[in-house]
Amino acid sequence: MGWGGHRTISNRKERDTDGKCPRNYALRYATMPRTPHMNFLSPDPHETSAQDLDYFVWLIRGAGRDILVDTGFNAEEAKARARKLTLNPVAALEGFGVKASSIRDVIVTHLHYDHAGNLDRFPNARFHLQDREMSYATGRCMCNGLLRHPFSIEHVTLMVRHVYGERVRFHSGDGEIAPGVTVHRVGGHSDGLQVVRVDTARGPVVLASDAAHYYANLQRRSPFPIVYNVGDMVQGWEIVERLAGHPDRFIPGHDPIVSEIYPRASDKVDAFALHLAPSRSFVK
Repeated sequence: MGWGGHRTISNRKERDTDGKCPRNYALRYATMPRTPHMNFLSPDPHETSAQDLDYFVWLIRGAGRDILVDTGFNAEEAKARARKLTLNPVAALEGFGVKASSIRDVIVTHLHYDHAGNLDRFPNARFHLQDREMSYATGRCMCNGLLRHPFSIEHVTLMVRHVYGERVRFHSGDGEIAPGVTVHRVGGHSDGLQVVRVDTARGPVVLASDAAHYYANLQRRSPFPIVYNVGDMVQGWEIVERLAGHPDRFIPGHDPIVSEIYPRASDKVDAFALHLAPSRSFVK
């Protein structure tokens, strides 16, 4: 059985024609001005142009079923961290025609503040999380202020409550959320960081989340400076490339280029269709 009880079709051409492939969207909800030296662990001292940071949540749609990837942050968190919130991700979803109450599955790539806020806004959802991320976010590493800084105690505590409410499905490494939608632990940026592979009509698209904030982090093999384990991050890039199978099919977590090269999917909110081909190719 496929999405929402519909059958899957093994032949790609037939399945594409039948419209059963998941569709995948990036919804931008916030932005932050940055310069290159803030985005690379070993920045190029000659690179001085602005490289802003965009914030996204991702929506996977197919056969009447919606899966949300990450939940963003709210106005209170934006104020506390001096971020520019365009609109709450829940409002972005509503502008895209999706009610938070209709979401049954939420994949949380990791528990950093900008990926795991608004956990109280999805009353009917089950949350998908790596075992190692919960252990990391509630373990001894959180005694260190540098490692603790990207987390919000309110978000982590709420996820613990969801665990006690039997609303969390834990994954250890690889896991399937729905036919054609899988999660894969890569670590690096956070110990339990997971990426999401979506089998779209143009081939597998990998939502890399913070395995690569920018295209350039992966392409240059230069880590973003917020990192728990550099070795895992380096191996994570290889996992992303293998899962995607093509340089045009991985989506970085925060790169404004995404909104420049993918077709706009709404006239109400900043939504971009990732299941369609980008206007720019990264093939060398």
